[in-house]
Amino acid sequence: MCLKSKLKTTLFIITIFCSTYTVAQEKLLTIQEAVLKGRTSLAPKRLASLNFIPGTAKFSYIDNNIVKVGDNTSGKTTDVLSLKELNTQLKSSGKDTLAALSAITWKNANQFYFANKKGELIYSLDKKVISETDKKDESANLEEYLKEPVTGAYSYCKNYNLYVVKDGKETQVTTDGSYEIVYTGKNVHQNEFGIDGKNFWSPKGNYLAFYRMDQSPVTDYPIIDWTTHPAKNVNIKYPMAGSKSHHVTLGIYDVKTNKTIYAKTEGDKEQYLTNIAWSPDEKHVYIAVLSRTQNDMKLNEYDATTGNFVRTLFEEHDDKYTEPLHPMLFVKNNPSQFIWQSRKDGYNHFYLYNINGTLIKQLTKGAWEVKAENGFDEKGERLFFHANDQSPVNQDFYSVNLKSGEVKRLTYGNGFHTCVLDEKANYFIDNFSSVNIPREYNIIQTATKKAVNFYKAENPIKDYKSGSWNLFTIKNSEGTDLYCRLFKPVNFDSTKKYPVLVYLYNGPHSQMVTNTWMAGGELWYQYMAEKGFMVFTLDGRGTSYRGKAFEQATHRQLGTKEMEDQLKGVEYLKSLAYVDAGRIGVHGWSFGGFMTTTLMTRSPGTFKVGAAGGPVIDWTYYEIMYTERYMDSPQDNKEGYDKNNLLNYVDKLKGKLLMIHGAQDPVVVWQHSILYQKKAVDKGIQLDYYVYPGHEHNVLGKDRAHLMEKITNYFIENL
Repeated sequence: MCLKSKLKTTLFIITIFCSTYTVAQEKLLTIQEAVLKGRTSLAPKRLASLNFIPGTAKFSYIDNNIVKVGDNTSGKTTDVLSLKELNTQLKSSGKDTLAALSAITWKNANQFYFANKKGELIYSLDKKVISETDKKDESANLEEYLKEPVTGAYSYCKNYNLYVVKDGKETQVTTDGSYEIVYTGKNVHQNEFGIDGKNFWSPKGNYLAFYRMDQSPVTDYPIIDWTTHPAKNVNIKYPMAGSKSHHVTLGIYDVKTNKTIYAKTEGDKEQYLTNIAWSPDEKHVYIAVLSRTQNDMKLNEYDATTGNFVRTLFEEHDDKYTEPLHPMLFVKNNPSQFIWQSRKDGYNHFYLYNINGTLIKQLTKGAWEVKAENGFDEKGERLFFHANDQSPVNQDFYSVNLKSGEVKRLTYGNGFHTCVLDEKANYFIDNFSSVNIPREYNIIQTATKKAVNFYKAENPIKDYKSGSWNLFTIKNSEGTDLYCRLFKPVNFDSTKKYPVLVYLYNGPHSQMVTNTWMAGGELWYQYMAEKGFMVFTLDGRGTSYRGKAFEQATHRQLGTKEMEDQLKGVEYLKSLAYVDAGRIGVHGWSFGGFMTTTLMTRSPGTFKVGAAGGPVIDWTYYEIMYTERYMDSPQDNKEGYDKNNLLNYVDKLKGKLLMIHGAQDPVVVWQHSILYQKKAVDKGIQLDYYVYPGHEHNVLGKDRAHLMEKITNYFIENL
């Protein structure tokens, strides 16, 4: 149901005119602080392991290496265990101690799991005893360790093969794993379509569904390891747009019989198998089968004991692309009904179906998007979820009644709410932030909406000089609102003229401008404000949470519509009396690197300086799943690929351009910027170039400070 009201307009006006925040202290950020501490000690404090304790009316979190337990009704907390106390007991038990207490998971009201270097342990509060759980095989890839919560069994990968351990007994499930045949160790389909797991335990732990990925049709791609003497080539499988793709199937392992069958997913071997779900009785597996063209999806049911196809529950078609991202969600206490998320009406919403695939009703409607489901109440009558009904840059917590369709907003406060629901849906913890509020934690009753604050984070940069920031909208050429943020320099003087750095991404599955602390900005922007820069960001067409039409406007022409919207942002900047129109720069990474290079060459002269990191240059060199969704195949859309191929615009470059790439980048492979350099040499065009050996798609760790110092100096010297 649509919850639009006059309140929404009022709240956003408040955001626009009251979201400027200025702190006038004397301390200045260093580049190391701005980059390396911007998400740790100089970020608004987050409470670790914040969650409810099963079987109780209490919640828990870790703060300053102390486990704290709070009462749901009053919000009052008590300290129950410190790192010092835990380490004393670990030492007396002959076990490895911890450098920090960062993560626990409650088993019951008295026990919680935690881990040291040797594996998982259990701590009992009443007896102050530490005991061991099943240990992971130390030769396994720990990232692939997947525990089944009911039986305690777990799966893992070793040497490309899948293993299951139950009751201390290890079983090798597959035997033909290799570089070509992968069971785990890599996400299938390049981790697209919301796939963030490779294995799927059934509800009672009797079966394990798993992906088998045949990579043999995919061409090898060289990644050079520069650390050896001499350097050596390490191949990866990288399916580029228009080329052959992986062949993926779904296996089902019976833990009791140690037998494996495969779902009989007939059809194109290069189709995508996504959104795996189990029926509550474990008799069926459901797969969203998506065509390689990504226009057609079938939600199929398969028999879990034979692998036989049972039926197609329903189909979805989109002339541009359909992108199933969420598995079916069975209604609690009612296995004959399930929830499906779809954008078929133009926005992502909930739909209630019966098990035969018949639509019962659309549960939510409106020009806003459901962002995540968060579970049912105890009876299964209400579904809780996050959505952005109040504003595209906001997020609130809601419930919808499955029978009446009534939607209730449960959070208040103009900003961004991220909530955790307790097991009975009587309470939820609200992690709240807004443009001017670093972070607040409240515990809220779902029935009365009564809120109790139990933690407020301090302004992490209160001791530093900082510029002001604000959140606002401008219109694009179609009259659509585009959300923007602007950081102004320290000691801003409206009678002066300042250089501007446009920081952008503007690609699919992104939202950079939000009603969160500093409008979603990075601490590096404040460092640039110290240096006398304004920093501007705009989310144009193609970005998320604005509906299907807004995102799909870029279909078959990645770069073109985004450029139009970014240039509207430049037009706005030039209208400001305190902006030096001759000193505007642009910087972005990945898709943002593509957009930076696009703007520097397809709108030459608009920007004086650009810094493009890890840029896509020619979409025919990018991976299949992402590229063919947004561009179709090169064979079907030659005009679109040619128009947005930046190799065709090298000779149009005006101004200074710094291009940066990680030498081991397996996402946007190094070849993109190498080809650009070659074309620049061929055309007699000068540009600057820097490579980070040993780094992949992002330059992380201590070297990130080196990267950002280089970019900062480039803009200081040239802008």
